[in-house]
Amino acid sequence: MVDADAVREALHEVEDPELEISIVELGLVYDIRIEARDDGPHAEIDMTLTSPGCPVAPQIMAATHRAALTSGVASVHVNLVWVPRWDPRVHASEDAKMDMGVWD
Repeated sequence: MVDADAVREALHEVEDPELEISIVELGLVYDIRIEARDDGPHAEIDMTLTSPGCPVAPQIMAATHRAALTSGVASVHVNLVWVPRWDPRVHASEDAKMDMGVWD
């Protein structure tokens, strides 16, 4: 059975095209839930973007959907959420903070 960790691992390949950093490392993926369905496991992914006016939002969401399917789930739904508001000081990994020049 596919679990949330497998989906999260697959999402590491998706990068924010402007920052060239994984959406997982940026902390844009807030939650991944796996649901058992008759046609196979389904992933519900809650994610945000670096800004509400992100010009590449459709591309990031489509790449997220495609990458999640490589984890073994049968279907995926990507939910774009704005709460909590993304803050790199709170959500990004230490490596991503260093790459962006964010210092606490």
